[in-house]
Amino acid sequence: MEVLELWVTFAFGEETKDIITTNFGQGLLSSLVQMGLCVNLFFAFPPMMNPVYEVVERRFCEGRYSLWVRWLAVLVVTFVAVLVPNFADFLSLVGSSLCIVLGFVLPALFHLMVHKSGLGWCGMCVDGIIVVLGLVLALTGTWSSLLEIFGTKA
Repeated sequence: MEVLELWVTFAFGEETKDIITTNFGQGLLSSLVQMGLCVNLFFAFPPMMNPVYEVVERRFCEGRYSLWVRWLAVLVVTFVAVLVPNFADFLSLVGSSLCIVLGFVLPALFHLMVHKSGLGWCGMCVDGIIVVLGLVLALTGTWSSLLEIFGTKA
């Protein structure tokens, strides 16, 4: 069980659902929050997918803008979201494995590599601790997510 799930269970009990907005019940507030999340996703999806588009267009379209590649990428992401049986577990796996590495490990590692000569002993230790802690958290989170996906309990 992940730390967030454990905290939510302690705070709100066993009846808490995985998707947090479904805990609000029916009503105007719940509908407004869900609508706000949909609007946020609508405007946040294109900037997040732009690097994917750029890489695929460079590889398959000689670096030119290609509308069909962008439509295909959106359809693939949509089908993955629809066809994965428990999407919350899939998101947990992606978050624990990739997002921790992108958010903690790589920035600290790049900072260490770029500023190695100018950093003192303390700065190198801080970067090293962040890298090691990030890797440990990524590994334990990935392991926990895989156990949850495959239904085995530790």
